[in-house]
Amino acid sequence: MARQLGQAGLDVTGYDLSSDACDRFSGEGGQVASSMVMALDGAEFIITMLPNGRVVQSALLSDTRALEGVAHGALLLEMSSSAPAETRELAAMLPIGMGLVDAPVSGGVKRAIEGALSVMAGGAEADLDRAEPILEPMAARVFRCGPVGAGHAVKAINNFVSGAGVIAAVEAIRLAQAFGLDAGVVTDVLNASSGKNNATEVKMKQFMLNGSFASGFALGLMAKDIRTAAVLSDELGLDQACLRRTADLWEAAAASLGETVDHTRMFEFLGESGD
Repeated sequence: MARQLGQAGLDVTGYDLSSDACDRFSGEGGQVASSMVMALDGAEFIITMLPNGRVVQSALLSDTRALEGVAHGALLLEMSSSAPAETRELAAMLPIGMGLVDAPVSGGVKRAIEGALSVMAGGAEADLDRAEPILEPMAARVFRCGPVGAGHAVKAINNFVSGAGVIAAVEAIRLAQAFGLDAGVVTDVLNASSGKNNATEVKMKQFMLNGSFASGFALGLMAKDIRTAAVLSDELGLDQACLRRTADLWEAAAASLGETVDHTRMFEFLGESGD
């Protein structure tokens, strides 16, 4: 994503606690700061892409100097997958005059490399207007979802549907195999029929049946995003059993296999657990 911004002619300075990430970006010709404070010095736009909203708050607010050096009227583009309530908390804690747009993404590593992500943006209209030219180099499409927090709500909802689709696809293929059917043929049938979903189209053969499990998205992150949707559902007083069960299954898989493994290893978890 940072590379796409640089190729679009924007002046990008990156910073990450991971020295490997910094070295990769620097090796591609990117500019890397040695600290958060230096990275934000004079910045007109700040982009965060971190594991969750609490980490974002810690990164930006734990050192009071971090935001003191940004340009007047700077705009924060919070592109992590965060809880909507945490995003609204963060917006209220920012310095006066600083805006926030939550702009999580979907599309995986492949579409990030291509600059073809889907971006779900939430914020004031004026802030969304300012943000769109910065988001466009990374995105095939930018969706305006509503006020601050709306983008993160839509992201959680999207990953619930995606995660539920993975479970349905895996259980379908496990059922087919138990009946003695060819998993590849059944996947082809699903993809030519009404059972088609993202998991059957771009994950089953590509990462599950061949055993590569290399989609690039961690199982723990999927579990976290779906739990975010479940918490939002509870906060709104809804009784959504499928969402709760989906969140429980993903968390069980993360506890069993580890949070850092690829999320397509759900294929292994459902095969071993029989759940």
